[in-house]
Amino acid sequence: MDDNVVRGVVADGFESVREEFAAVVAGEDGDYAAQLVAYRHGERVVDLWTGPGITGDSLFGAYSASKGATHLVVASLVQEGVLDLEQKVSHYWPQFAVKGKGDLVLRELLAHRAGLVGAEAGFTVEELADDQHVAERLGAQRPYWRPGAAFGYHALVMGALSGEVVRRATGRSVQELFAERIREAYGVDFHLGLPQEQESRFLSAQPMAATPERLALLAASASGPNSLSGIAFNRHHPQNPQVWQLPNFQIVRTLGTASFGGVASARGLARMYAAAIGPVDGTAPLLEPETLATVGQIQSIGRDVVLGEQKAFTIGFHATCAYYPQLGQGAFGHSGAGGQQAFADPRNGIAYGYTRRRTPFPAAAGPENDRLIRALYEARPAR
Repeated sequence: MDDNVVRGVVADGFESVREEFAAVVAGEDGDYAAQLVAYRHGERVVDLWTGPGITGDSLFGAYSASKGATHLVVASLVQEGVLDLEQKVSHYWPQFAVKGKGDLVLRELLAHRAGLVGAEAGFTVEELADDQHVAERLGAQRPYWRPGAAFGYHALVMGALSGEVVRRATGRSVQELFAERIREAYGVDFHLGLPQEQESRFLSAQPMAATPERLALLAASASGPNSLSGIAFNRHHPQNPQVWQLPNFQIVRTLGTASFGGVASARGLARMYAAAIGPVDGTAPLLEPETLATVGQIQSIGRDVVLGEQKAFTIGFHATCAYYPQLGQGAFGHSGAGGQQAFADPRNGIAYGYTRRRTPFPAAAGPENDRLIRALYEARPAR
């Protein structure tokens, strides 16, 4: 079997997306494994995969695309009035109101403005995987900047913080609510907590293909372990693994750590966002138009003080429309460090999911997404 063959199907009018995916495959190394799925107005129009040992049903670590799943739960609770974006975090979580955090409102927390990017002493993998442990530590801690004064990516802990608000408000975990409201309700192949019987579908994450040139570039731009970025990515802890390794720890997959522990196929990523914005297979959408407008509105934009880059966040999501010019205003979603990209574009009725097995260089949404998304938006549907 030729591992470089593109498999799967596309709807009439989307043949150019398959051609672009094939061009990406031709330019990658021989062990490139990836999945690409897209919905248009609730219909799956692209379902492709390639690579050794991979099928359309294979599961990959979602990394920070997990934050998208977590915050769809949050959005549904805001829609129902269970959570109020203007309410203080301490209203739900009284222990949070210490060391200058008492006035932080939920909207600011979800926009990465809390200044709680990591713990002073860092976390072991087991601690980091446990959302309640992370929340307890950070809730008692002084923030690294005055809450609300700046924003910075809470890379490994955002889901624990927002998840604790959910747990305090509902008495249930984000993982439980996601399974009930989204995975089971909409048939979404995304797991925040992978059952043992599904482990055989999981393909372990692979490291970036290292070259001397790439290693030199990484070394030249590396921040210190005790810098803000180092703390946010837990590099100041002596037992800290590299980010690409996180999905390969079974405790991370089993607990479904809300910031980075999800496991999904591209089918699951795309269907999750398709179900959020419109009918899929006769089901009513998860979110109403007013809620979609709220979660798609930019809350933080400019220089991210953790990443040192221009970034834009909405209510728990990336403002994906700020990264891909083809997207409609208000498009939102979340990428992952392993190359994943997933989003909903309500104005155009598009939902997109992409996974890959080997971490790209640099670790972030794979650069091939630019080409694939452009091809998707340039497609001419038959109807």
